[in-house]
Amino acid sequence: MPTSNTDERDPLVSENTPESDAPYGEDDGDEIIGLAFRRSLLVIALVGVAAGAIYFLQRSEEPEEVVIDKDAGKIENLEVDADVLPTVSFTDITTEAGIDFVHQSGATGDKLLPETMGGGAAFFDADGDGDQDLLLISGRPWAAAPEASFHRLYINDGKGQFVDGTEGAGLVSDHYGMGVAVGDVNGDGWTDVFMTGVGGNRLFTNEGGAFTDVTDTSGLAGTDDDWTTSAGFFDMDGDGDLDLFVCHYVTWSRAIDDELSYTLNGNDRAYGPPMNYQGTFSSLYRNNGQGQFEDVSEAAGIRIANPATGAPMGKALGVSFADVDRDGDTDIFVANDTVQNHLFVNDGQGAFEEVGGETGFAFDRNGGSTGAMGMDIGDHRGDGSLAVCIGNFANEMSSFYVKDDRRLRFTDDSIGEGIGSPSRSRLSFGLFFFDYDLDGRLDLLQVNGHLEESINEVQPSQTYLQRPQLFWNQGPDARRCFLEVPTETAGALDRDLAGRGSAYADIDGDGDQDVLIMQVGRAPMLLRNDQSLGRHWLRVAVEQDGPNAAGLGAEVRLTREGVTLTRTVTATRSYLSQSELPVTFGLGEDLDGWSLEVTWPDGTVDPQGVVAEVDRLITAVRSR
Repeated sequence: MPTSNTDERDPLVSENTPESDAPYGEDDGDEIIGLAFRRSLLVIALVGVAAGAIYFLQRSEEPEEVVIDKDAGKIENLEVDADVLPTVSFTDITTEAGIDFVHQSGATGDKLLPETMGGGAAFFDADGDGDQDLLLISGRPWAAAPEASFHRLYINDGKGQFVDGTEGAGLVSDHYGMGVAVGDVNGDGWTDVFMTGVGGNRLFTNEGGAFTDVTDTSGLAGTDDDWTTSAGFFDMDGDGDLDLFVCHYVTWSRAIDDELSYTLNGNDRAYGPPMNYQGTFSSLYRNNGQGQFEDVSEAAGIRIANPATGAPMGKALGVSFADVDRDGDTDIFVANDTVQNHLFVNDGQGAFEEVGGETGFAFDRNGGSTGAMGMDIGDHRGDGSLAVCIGNFANEMSSFYVKDDRRLRFTDDSIGEGIGSPSRSRLSFGLFFFDYDLDGRLDLLQVNGHLEESINEVQPSQTYLQRPQLFWNQGPDARRCFLEVPTETAGALDRDLAGRGSAYADIDGDGDQDVLIMQVGRAPMLLRNDQSLGRHWLRVAVEQDGPNAAGLGAEVRLTREGVTLTRTVTATRSYLSQSELPVTFGLGEDLDGWSLEVTWPDGTVDPQGVVAEVDRLITAVRSR
């Protein structure tokens, strides 16, 4: 069996100090070729040049027959019978819908690492009219005027047409933007906006559709040296208001980047690997109930250091929330790039224990770290089992951790569930579970794109622009749950992209979920879901008293004749991005007899009765 893509190590210790000799995702199948290349390169280049080449070339293609799993025989045939797939097409309506945004990466040839990592997007109701508006987060030219801002807010008319509402909205930020989180931080009923980026964070409170920058008084500013990425609101301590987790990536500055000086071809600069940058501590902020926050990262136990060096371990790019141990409080999953992933289990009082290593969530199926980016969590088999999917670097399968139903233990079942082999050749950022064909089962969309525009010159198996991947969920009785949908059958998904963040929402009120895909340095794609399968659906928003009125963390269940569909209310999915809060249930052909139940964030189970009508949006209100 091939070994993992990392050097030998204690599986509970992850190296974090700069290592010029450590390849970013080395593939054993190409060891001989890689060794010959490195020796020849060392003759003609400096040590720094070699490090850059190793970064990308060691992720070269592996022989087709090599599969990293002893059970690989059970999925040797990955050919998809198109006749079993639902006929669903996505239509690119970006221009037609009024979206004229172009992401600004700031790239001018200096190859600074942040230039290839953004940006994010958020669907949320900015103006309180009940439909999903859209906020797009941009970087900026490094030499832009300080007062310049490149983020854009688009207001939805309820039918999927957008008007640029940026001017006068107040969402002006002078930092290099990366991601976004949305939530009502002060309990006034309006959704507020938190932005991450290079040079700290920004918080904007929503004052009835216009926004005010309250960063300086909020406690969330961070420092000018911070590089923050994904973030999400949740109630960590059960007090009813929304707290905030913020991912920090690596210790970065232009001076550090210039000094490391990477290259692919022995001459030109290239974007460097994260293992040569120091790790960082992510941040956890407790809300005082009025929209002011205290940094409780150290006291809460989420500052994880390398036990060998004492240096910060994390290089966080993705975060998701779930009650993994079913004890009534929200736990935190963190995807770390090239170091072990973290799972923080909540004690219910806002203190956390990191258990990624002992639960099987920290590493891939071979005990190695991956180039982890975006992530999402869902009940993919409809049986209460929890699955956590993480997009990884090229020549690494997307991770698909499935929780044991009897204990707190995960198995990376990427191959067994049908995700592994198709995802291996892609470099994946944003991904999320959603039911695109309204059959009641959670499907998966994965957004891909490489870091280097010239990667194909040195690695023929890779291209800079890559197609998204849509995986159809064929149901719990199938040997493998997911089938990759040929993109040529899915309309506008059949397009090569420099994909990064992604999000979904029902933008036009027809019940199905439409998709937004961000690209680095390019225009996004707004894709309308044009399924016309005649299936029924139900969309559910939840509402309760108190500052967390939208019920972040609630579980919504529909039950009918022994079938239970479960969705979690959270905006935090994918990479750098936020999706809509109302949850969507595809009901297939089943029209009547669905019973609705909500488990509220404090653990209270609240039966809502039989749903009288479907094919509409309803609000589940907490029983008094």
